Amino acid sequence: MSTNRSCAGSDIQPDKAPDSDNVPAEPHKSGPVTVEVRTADDMRRLGQRLAAQLRAGDLVLLRGPLGAGKTTLVQGVGEALDVRGPITSPTFVLARVHPALSGGASLVHVDAYRLQDWDDLETLDVEATLDESVTVVEWGEGLVEGLADDRLEIRIEREPAAPGDADDDARIVTVVGVGERWRSSDAAAWLA
Repeated sequence: MSTNRSCAGSDIQPDKAPDSDNVPAEPHKSGPVTVEVRTADDMRRLGQRLAAQLRAGDLVLLRGPLGAGKTTLVQGVGEALDVRGPITSPTFVLARVHPALSGGASLVHVDAYRLQDWDDLETLDVEATLDESVTVVEWGEGLVEGLADDRLEIRIEREPAAPGDADDDARIVTVVGVGERWRSSDAAAWLA
């Protein structure tokens, strides 16, 4: 059944599809690029390679289960950025600012696990430092994407161990670049 009501504040009629000029474009995504990481030291080295690609204003969103290696990756990022540490899980602090020691970008490390909504995120005032820092957010999926049009989304998953294989440190890391900032990035090259 069709209605004749107009949408308040809009030129769009309920029975008409929106004009394509009024629909926001999906952001460009590059990737995914996937790499296997065998040990915690390898995860830190991957973080160091990642840091070489990062600059002030970059947002990195980390996803993965508890114990996947998200904070371990950030430790490598912090080491390569030469920030004041130590880099530990910000679970009980929610956000830590690690100032640069050598004139580069600071690192803001956020744990969004207990944040419920945008209002909770705003209380951390992450936006205030976004432009001048590298911001890495653990557990921010579905919450922090609105902070920046450009971001790296990194998923870390435990690799299922083969029967009889005691190696439970192996992880699969998948990187997707979102937005123009990452359009020409060759993640496969710097992840290798």
